[in-house]
Amino acid sequence: MVAKLLDGQRVADEIKVQLSVRVQDLISKGKTPGLGTILVGDDASSARYVAMKHKDCEEIGISSFHRHLPGDVGQDELNLIIDEFNQSPFIDAYLIQLPVPKHLDEVSSLMRVDPDKDVDGLHPVNLGRLVMGADGPLPCTPNGILELLNYYGVKTERSRIVIVGRGLTIGRPLSLLLTLKRPRCNATVTVVHTGTEDISAFTREADIVIAAAGQAHLIKGSMVRPGAAVVGAGTTFVNGKLLSDLDEDVSEVAGWVTPRIGGVGPMTRAMLLVNAVLAAERHHDKDR
Repeated sequence: MVAKLLDGQRVADEIKVQLSVRVQDLISKGKTPGLGTILVGDDASSARYVAMKHKDCEEIGISSFHRHLPGDVGQDELNLIIDEFNQSPFIDAYLIQLPVPKHLDEVSSLMRVDPDKDVDGLHPVNLGRLVMGADGPLPCTPNGILELLNYYGVKTERSRIVIVGRGLTIGRPLSLLLTLKRPRCNATVTVVHTGTEDISAFTREADIVIAAAGQAHLIKGSMVRPGAAVVGAGTTFVNGKLLSDLDEDVSEVAGWVTPRIGGVGPMTRAMLLVNAVLAAERHHDKDR
């Protein structure tokens, strides 16, 4: 068996075409959507990722705003920039690129973001909305994974899904999203992690495995039920090369699998644009 590819780039490109129509509609009404980013320090991968987000904005007509702060910036100065973005009428949604340097309080920084402008969907208010099943910006990578699976017809509703990883950006919110009683969700979800003794005992029973641990080649082909869909959401840089949580032999067993590059990453950025456009639409309706 050779797995079919879950091509995230293809899906993301289609989403961007749809969003560009909505952006042009807003612009014609006098409202240009604006996305902001705050980057602290000189981490190369973070800088590269932020640059890709701004390129995406340019492609669909969203204005982008960026502040790059030195790695030794103090918490007070970072707070001032966050407040500036909160108050700006030109910025509909923004993010603080993670991780921030260890001397900064990451949690208090994220909590200072206006929940209505939280493009990542990770503010406690928006995570609370997710828990309740209320409307709000969904976390980008979890939502992107759900959209990717559904685009290719991989059944998520009433499926057995194992998530490997319990992090704030993927594992935890994804488990909440997939268990909601709503179409395309309503799954039976198990979360395993580094404290789980035998991860394979769970993954071999799953219809869908989503690896989000950030540990290269963690999921082997022997850990996957034949025909299952396997999503590599975690990545690690090893000797300058971006590696997936999935071992290459997974594609010999799985029915569906994400590529090492062009799988979940483009979908995360596409959902970021979705949240930004939704925020702009809300603000336009509110201001009318």
